[in-house]
Amino acid sequence: MLSLPVSHWLARRGIHFAWVIVAITFLTALTSSAALGLPDALLQPLSREFGWDVEQISSALAVRFVLFGLMGPFAAILMERFGLRNIICVALGLIACGMLLATRMTQFWHLVALWGILLGLGSGMTALVLSAVVANRWFDTHRGLVVGVLTASSATGQLLFLPIGAWLIEHVGWRMAVLPVFASCAVVAVLAFFCMRNRPQDVGLRAYGADPAAPLIVAPAAKMTFATPFLILRSVAGHRTFWMLFATFFICGLSTNGLIQTHFISLCGDSGLSAVPAASVLAMMGAFDLFGTILSGWLSDRYDNRKLLFWYYGLRGLSLFWLPYSEFTLYGLSLFAMFYGLDWIATVPPTVKLVGATFGKERAGMVFGWIFAGHQLGAAVAAYGAGRIRTLMLTYNPALFAAGAACLVAALMVLAIARQRALMTDVKKGYVSEKG
Repeated sequence: MLSLPVSHWLARRGIHFAWVIVAITFLTALTSSAALGLPDALLQPLSREFGWDVEQISSALAVRFVLFGLMGPFAAILMERFGLRNIICVALGLIACGMLLATRMTQFWHLVALWGILLGLGSGMTALVLSAVVANRWFDTHRGLVVGVLTASSATGQLLFLPIGAWLIEHVGWRMAVLPVFASCAVVAVLAFFCMRNRPQDVGLRAYGADPAAPLIVAPAAKMTFATPFLILRSVAGHRTFWMLFATFFICGLSTNGLIQTHFISLCGDSGLSAVPAASVLAMMGAFDLFGTILSGWLSDRYDNRKLLFWYYGLRGLSLFWLPYSEFTLYGLSLFAMFYGLDWIATVPPTVKLVGATFGKERAGMVFGWIFAGHQLGAAVAAYGAGRIRTLMLTYNPALFAAGAACLVAALMVLAIARQRALMTDVKKGYVSEKG
């Protein structure tokens, strides 16, 4: 494999191999997000070709959000058992197969199987958990920066692929639009196969920023089974803060992936705006979100995370209320893209910080996995619900107003979260008893 010679070559030039791992992880998340976002540009082309209405297509696409979220708590176990390289390659393989085989679909169940189940499972095997695992295993310093950059990669995927996909849809057909994503999956999978490693010790290194005198031997990780996520869920289920974070992240998914990411191009089409400029507005949101998410990670280390979330949800809600009155002009949509895009995923760093402060670092990843499942369940509800509203009422406005109101509710909810101690005795007891 190439990892060892590349590691030695970089070491001679003063570069740690951890940054190669970050680059591969970034490309994996970027490609996964591009695959998740592209079908949202195809609501109207699929409807015209197959006769499926927006509600039907939205229901199939909602499946991917459900699976994407529910895989989160189990992704860390898969990575521990089978290794980062194997999981990334399998995940990208599933995504690539789902994208390519969809060009041959003729029945509605094909759409559900390929862009609902395969795409949901493939993207869910990595999701945000991969970023957290890489940051914790490969870095002793700069972890916050690494997580911020890797989290923002989903915005970059949207930024790069949606305008290209929309142009291909408009000029050569929707089937050609899936080929760039398929090709990216193949290229990144090859890079991961040859260069991805589980831990720094696999290439004879310590984590980036680690003490040079620290031993290379790694203590074995706590044994986990597929029952572990359920046991941890049971241990936190009685905790008020868990359900408040779950509810606010449900609203977060409802107002972002499920509503805007899925239906924005179709919404613009209803107002006479073609797919290419609509996708360009989404790309503009991605650019602002790339900046906003990294800035949010920096702010979450310095300010009250509850107050940050209050402003994020509040501004998002107001921007959704304003969108129907933007008249879908260049100025109006640009203003919306700026305010909405700045906090698209900016909610992640402060939410992660609140989870860690409440439940402790040892369980934060898996607890956040369940909260992230709430995010994707909210996305699924909005993906289907907005499509249903569009079919019945021939407008998305009620869905926009409902999501805006939900965001204002979330803004008030986060202020009700009390400052937490690092660990709760009952949570710790439940987890320790599970480890036996």
